[in-house]
Amino acid sequence: MTATDPALTALAQGWCALSLLHGRIEAHIERALQAKHDLSVREYSLLDVLSRQHDGEGGHLQMKQVADAVVLSQSATTRLVTRLEDRGLLERYLCPTDRRGIYTNVTESGLLLLEEARPTNDTALREALDEAARNPELAPLVRAVESLHVPA
Repeated sequence: MTATDPALTALAQGWCALSLLHGRIEAHIERALQAKHDLSVREYSLLDVLSRQHDGEGGHLQMKQVADAVVLSQSATTRLVTRLEDRGLLERYLCPTDRRGIYTNVTESGLLLLEEARPTNDTALREALDEAARNPELAPLVRAVESLHVPA
């Protein structure tokens, strides 16, 4: 039996704690969004990302950029866009300067649903973080998340 490197063990334990925190937060938000707005976390994230686009230079995201922003493969992102388009929450159109490019915009219905769902998302996030903060293994990670000041 080989000895385990304590630094690698600590790293693995840290990763497990981070994964656990993420899973708990996502599951809590998912339940809240599904119950009140019939939205998944991924659907909410996609609407949120796309709602931040603008018409100026570099204002519209390509599907690869959207996929990166919602942490999905391009094919999974395309399926997600299609589902939301079928619900009337998104619309696609050809890029006016490059007919090969396809853009996706949030419809008025999508923006309304996003605004209705935002407080649910924010409350569920706060609840999940508060609950996780009571766990001694997760509390340092919660403090780290709370201390981040990432621009939107």
